[in-house]
Amino acid sequence: MSRNISAIPKIPELNRRILFTALMLIVYRLGVFVPTPGIDPEQISRLFEQTRGTIFDMLNLFSGGALEQASVFALGVMPYITSSIIMSLLVKAFPTLEAIQKEGESGRKRINQYSRYGTVLICVVQGFMLAVTLEGGLGLGASVVKEPGWAFRITTVITLTAGSLFIMWIGEQIAERGIGNGISLIIAASIMARIPSGIWDIVRLIETGEMTVFGVLLLFGFLALVIGAIVYVERSYRKIPVQYPRRVVGRKVYGGQSSHLPLKVNTAGVIPPIFASSLLIFPATILTFMNIPTLKDISDLILQDVVIHNLIYAGLIIFFAYFYTAVIYNPDDLAENLRKNGGFVPGIRPGKKTAEYIDKILGRITFIGAVYIAIVCVLPSILQTKPFNLPFFFGGTSLLIVVGVTLDTVQQIESFLITHSYEGFVKKRGMRGPRRYGI
Repeated sequence: MSRNISAIPKIPELNRRILFTALMLIVYRLGVFVPTPGIDPEQISRLFEQTRGTIFDMLNLFSGGALEQASVFALGVMPYITSSIIMSLLVKAFPTLEAIQKEGESGRKRINQYSRYGTVLICVVQGFMLAVTLEGGLGLGASVVKEPGWAFRITTVITLTAGSLFIMWIGEQIAERGIGNGISLIIAASIMARIPSGIWDIVRLIETGEMTVFGVLLLFGFLALVIGAIVYVERSYRKIPVQYPRRVVGRKVYGGQSSHLPLKVNTAGVIPPIFASSLLIFPATILTFMNIPTLKDISDLILQDVVIHNLIYAGLIIFFAYFYTAVIYNPDDLAENLRKNGGFVPGIRPGKKTAEYIDKILGRITFIGAVYIAIVCVLPSILQTKPFNLPFFFGGTSLLIVVGVTLDTVQQIESFLITHSYEGFVKKRGMRGPRRYGI
């Protein structure tokens, strides 16, 4: 790894990609501080101090503080993620959409275009609800909007929709021209922007005597153990042995080597907690904004009751872990590809039996990965309640996303370095050939 890091400055294309990614993230962070027209920023900052632990606090986390600033990026990437979830479910439910997705690159582009249309619709709905809520002072009766009315509502909807679509564009540009997954990097950057305020809160607790230095060391030690566990599981694979038979062509013998099919323990990565959070936030946002007491009580119960919230959240994480794994891996296709290449799993018949074996292994490791994600995401919120009362300023979801995205980005950089080294080797061999053989 140290040799790979030292090789990064020697590769101009990789440097350009890393620089482009950093510049796009800087543009995103600067946009967080651009206020929405017609809103008093100081007043809304005071109101958010009174809404800690509510849905607004959760929305503010994933927007990187943009909601608290009443920024043009207040909706963040959640509308796009919600639209992607809905589109993924529709693709599985309707054979027509599934056939479009299987058309290759053009099919995937069409599905992504439908997701963008859905993002616009969700942004309009959420933007209007947020505008109405801001007019009501987040339900606290304070004056946040300078001139309430339809002019403010329409302007706010257009502004917030444009801001969310611009974030979506930034994520796509990072994925295409930068390094790493753009949307995941934006979410990770939003979470990491809260680190300075979290450190300041710890210092404040030490100064007031609510927390000792020894307690802080224990807290950081626990976080180090959790991060170590995340890294260990994220790097874990289940290797299925694959054997290729020997083939005699003329006087040469081909094949006969052993290989393996690597299956990650956590195939879905950070997608399950992101999807689960989005699916919890979107309906709860609608229920919160409605002036129906029963629905509002249901929303408060889901979001504020620790036991019910964690049970629903863990269930959604496990569901999306299986769902996303099913989207990525198709055991029938894997078995068919092995059969076409002459490969087979020792002791398993090629074809259907191999597909069933791969599906069985994939189901077991997906269960382990799903439970691991659920534990990491739920454990800190449990330890924050009585009788533990540990002051976690970053939830397990935030920690998992930041570590997972960092590992994924590092892995992409390593893959880029390996590919570049291979291409450099081929070029050098190609240059030696003509001089040696006189061609």
